[in-house]
Parts: sequence; structure tokens; C-alpha cells
Amino acid sequence: MKNTAYKPLTATPYKQNETYQERQPSNPELAKYICCFWGSTHPYLKRKEHDALELVIPDTCVDIIYNIDHTDNTIAGGFCGINDVAFMSGNDRTCGHLVSTFAIRFYAWGVYPFAEDSLYGTVNGFYDVRSRFTWLDRVLRQQLFDKYSLEERSRGAEEMFLARMSAAETGSTTECVPIGGMSTVVRVRENSIVERAVAQILLCNGVLNVVQLAQECFVSSRQLERIFHEYIGMTPKKFCNLVRYQCLWGEIIRNPVFQAADAVYRYGYADQSHMLREFKRYHSMDIRRARARACENVGNIQYNCSDGRYHI
Repeated sequence: MKNTAYKPLTATPYKQNETYQERQPSNPELAKYICCFWGSTHPYLKRKEHDALELVIPDTCVDIIYNIDHTDNTIAGGFCGINDVAFMSGNDRTCGHLVSTFAIRFYAWGVYPFAEDSLYGTVNGFYDVRSRFTWLDRVLRQQLFDKYSLEERSRGAEEMFLARMSAAETGSTTECVPIGGMSTVVRVRENSIVERAVAQILLCNGVLNVVQLAQECFVSSRQLERIFHEYIGMTPKKFCNLVRYQCLWGEIIRNPVFQAADAVYRYGYADQSHMLREFKRYHSMDIRRARARACENVGNIQYNCSDGRYHI
């Protein structure tokens, strides 16, 4: 499924520093599945100021995150399922250690093709990466010690995913990057119903009746719900609500003269109170605070709280 318009955002979409940068996949085919690679630009010395809590909002994505401690020579890898609540995330790695982070942010509909098990029940969950991605962990873990920069790691991961996709297309039974002589049947699993449903949801900015969606996909509502639990981890109705929230958040961030009354109509909310209440439920704060927080410490963008506008 091609994805050219929908771009989910984090709570701080302008954040760029030594501990956090994003890199887009260079290959168009891979960009259908992966939103971005992210992490630290290079290993850095952990200081107390790096312990500040970060707000994580529902971004309709799932992440595979590796935290590397170069001082202790250890790696911890985790898989974060799709979220439908905001939460605060902290970094508890030891101060004074040389550390780095590398992560892969998949679109919620893009991770299942590379997983080895169902995503059912993974909403708001955090798991060992090997619970569903043993092939990836086996190949990537060593690369994270051999490659230091985000650029190198991103290129290496991209090559790994493309090799797996290529092996799946040719029906190969050999792991994309053999390790220790091991081999396995390579599968990149996709579902045309999920592709059709997600494409329709994104086209409508999440403003879509699930019964109507099921009819357009030629399945029953119950069957569509079962498939979404398997491939994404949540119901199509909840996924629609998250897409609508993300589209609203994108407009709040990108539109310097955002008008709440217009957004109510555009995104199908019952009224302005309904929109503001749902935004706060997903974002943990109101629109004004969320927008101000998003633009903190941004050099080329100034947010004026008095008139609620950006000045670039």
C-alpha cells in the first residue's frame, strides 16, 4: 500500500539533537512499511540532563528500539506495540556511560509483514524484540556494535529488510543474512483486506463508519475486526479514531492559523467540546499546551502564546 500523504507526528516533531534524529527510508518500497529510523546520531556520554521524561503520544506506529551501552558492552532490544494512550517515557541508563540508541518506527499496518507472530493483544505493550522478531534481532544486534552512526545503522537495517523482501518474493528458504549456518523459510506476510481498509481510512482522515468500511472491503464487520486484531493489534474503530486524532494534531502543528471550529466539521466531531475532549484524552493535555510543548527549544520557529500562532 502506497502512503504519500499521511505523516504521523510525535509530541515533539521538531526535536533534533544528539540523542534523537530521524532518517527516512531511502527506498520507496520500504517506505510503505517504515515511517523512519531514529536514534542518537553517534554514541554519546550519558549526562543527568538526558534523564528528562519524554511525552509519548499515540502516533499509529509501532517501534523496535535498541539501547546500546558501549561501556558495559550490552544491548537491550524492545518492541512497542501500537498505543492508544499517552505516557511519559524515561531513560534510566547509567550516567557517565557511553550509550546510543537505534530504533525502527513502523507504520502500524507495516510491521506485521516482518513479524513472526500475530500482533493480537500488543496494544500499549512492551516486549522483548525476540518475541516476534528473532530473525531481525539475530542479524541486527551485532551490526549495532559494528556500526556507530545513525546513518550507517539505517543503511544496514534498510539493506536487511530489502534482502528479506527479495527473498520472500523469490520463495527462498535461506535467511536474508545467514548467521551461523542457520536457515529458515522467509515470509513477508501481507493481507489485501488490511491494505484496502487502511488505505480507505487514511484517505478519509479516519472519519469513516466501520460498517461501511467492512462493506467496501467485502467482509463482515466481525471478520474485519478479527483481521485488524491480528495484523495491527486493535479494532478498526479505535484505529480510525487514532488516525483522526493524528490528522488533527498534524493540522494543529502545521497550520499557523488553526481554527478549532473548522476542524470540528472537517474531522467529523459532534461539536467543539467533543473534539477538545478527545484530543486531551489522547494527548494528555489541551491543544494550547500541546502546541507550545511541541515548539519548545526550536531555533527557527517561535510560538506566541498570546495570539496562538507560529512566527517563522
